[in-house]
Amino acid sequence: MSGAAHPASLLPRTGHETILDRMRVLVASTGNVGHFSPVVPLARALEAAGDEVRVATPASFADRVRAHGFAAAPVDDPAPDELEAVYRTLPRPGADLAQSSAAIRDLSNLIMVRDVFGGVDARAALPGMLAHIDAFAPDLVLREPAEVASLVASQLRSVPHVQYGIGTVTMVQFMVDGLRSSLAAFERELDLADRSLADAALRAPLFTHAPEVFDEGSVETAAPRSVHRFRLPASDRDRGGALPSWGDPDAPLVYATFGSVAATMAFEGLYRSVMAALGGVDARVLLTTGEGGTAEALRPWPDNVRVEQWWPQAEVMPHTAAMVGHGGFGTTTTALAAGVPQVVIPLFATDQWINAARVRDIGVGLELDAGPDLADVLADAVRTAIEDPRMRAAARAVRNDMVALPHARDLVQALHDAA
Repeated sequence: MSGAAHPASLLPRTGHETILDRMRVLVASTGNVGHFSPVVPLARALEAAGDEVRVATPASFADRVRAHGFAAAPVDDPAPDELEAVYRTLPRPGADLAQSSAAIRDLSNLIMVRDVFGGVDARAALPGMLAHIDAFAPDLVLREPAEVASLVASQLRSVPHVQYGIGTVTMVQFMVDGLRSSLAAFERELDLADRSLADAALRAPLFTHAPEVFDEGSVETAAPRSVHRFRLPASDRDRGGALPSWGDPDAPLVYATFGSVAATMAFEGLYRSVMAALGGVDARVLLTTGEGGTAEALRPWPDNVRVEQWWPQAEVMPHTAAMVGHGGFGTTTTALAAGVPQVVIPLFATDQWINAARVRDIGVGLELDAGPDLADVLADAVRTAIEDPRMRAAARAVRNDMVALPHARDLVQALHDAA
């Protein structure tokens, strides 16, 4: 319980325990759609239960938070020149995709985790995070593993914290391993005990919408103290939104998306390879570029392909026969929840390779390398995802597992207990 508890919110239990009737929760997310979306069901469930929720996030992302109906608690973004200096050290894949995807992955993740999440992001956000904790007096901090300022602030202010999943259970350990030097620097500067931040991150309960079958085999070393799973609002396979008109309306739909940021990272060659490969498949293809990309820049499109910058996944997925993606947690689990077979092409982050391997291992899809031969193998992989009855059955089985998980509202008490 934080030092600034509000007594009216406490009801006596037997013995020395208390139960929170209402509490204040500070959600902490980096400024990324894929990092914020997984917590939305939990935050809404808390508000529906009468709790007060604020979302601490970089000021540049605050409007996205407000668009979801939440109160934003903005923290500073890193200075553009500092962030650009870090980004200049990132490997840049060539437009022909000739550079090794493994090399891109390893160096990109070291830089992103240590120097961005644990460096310029955390140092810019920490003063505001501390100010919000002091002013809001939360009973609980609900943070994601990449948001480091909230970890430091919750330890400094002795506020209980839990984590929400932005990947498999392995991602918690992966993030802590990548952040160790950054966390050690904070410990030295702020007079915190050695390894206290890493230990706190590993001990914190994890709330995730990943089904257990997706996590099995993914835990390599340490895991959080406890894991609570909840149901992702699953796509209804019998419904969906209206789609634009193109191609043969009776052909199966292939949805291809590489998340919100790939188009900002010089992956233009990837989009063109995908269009070239899927232009020869007997299917309608909806390809989205996300931020930094435009549909017009990719013209001419094959007759069976339509390109959009963005389209709501909840409207697309119910119509989809197969999905092509990059292994991002949100996109991957949305397809799992809809029972859609996948072809996964990891691009730049370790969790994408982890998710691709799990998709492959549980039989709900295929994993491909984003190399120069992609166009030669993608068409056959997509045909397999559409036509293979075993893959379709495995995807439906995982969907049924996810539908059987508790609703997010059923985990509100567990969040209260953590406080």
